[in-house]
Amino acid sequence: MRIAICDDENRFISDFIDIVNRLYSSLDIIVDEFPDGTMLLKNFGRKQYDIVFLDIEMPGLDGISLAGKLRELSEEIYIVFLTGHVEYALKGYGINALRYLTKPASERDIREVIDYVIKKQHNERFLWVKTGEGEYKIRFSDIVFIEAQDQKIIIYAISDRFEIRGKLNDYENRLKNDGFFRIHRSYIVSLSKVTAISGRDITVAGGTVLPVGRTKEKDFRNALMSFVNSEAF
Repeated sequence: MRIAICDDENRFISDFIDIVNRLYSSLDIIVDEFPDGTMLLKNFGRKQYDIVFLDIEMPGLDGISLAGKLRELSEEIYIVFLTGHVEYALKGYGINALRYLTKPASERDIREVIDYVIKKQHNERFLWVKTGEGEYKIRFSDIVFIEAQDQKIIIYAISDRFEIRGKLNDYENRLKNDGFFRIHRSYIVSLSKVTAISGRDITVAGGTVLPVGRTKEKDFRNALMSFVNSEAF
């Protein structure tokens, strides 16, 4: 696991790294430290991080603006905001942050965040598909939505798409207990990738707008609420 901590307070970064090293001395966890958001943004493309801890109140590129730029680059990164003032956390609404920690972050809070991500990664599930180009292993967490077109199934992932032959019913049965919901006769969506709802239209990660079937609307909203509640900690 690779973690980035971005904060303009050297003392906080030092204390944070000491806590992580003490709690996870037996695990392969690397912590990269950044005194400002610009440096982190420059390095983000070269290294893949699992969790980013961001101070909200930084000079120059503040944590909220930085988080928005990071989210454009990765839908999968876990973002944790650090703030000395709880009211600032409200500015981060919409970034899909994992959690907000009040500074100085306690050992217990840091442990809860890292343990949560470790558990999520350990439980990561995959879907094997066969296309005309070969066989591919797709992480469930990378799937945004699945579309049925005639005799084809198109799986839209974070950074790729896969065209295969099959029936949407088969994928509905395969994925329904793993955070996916069939919103329409032609679409299955990952509930974790839903970013907005407007009437019977939803927006998913990447900006695609999909219709929710009239008979599916109530069950979809209930499923989404249950999913959000189950993911909260």
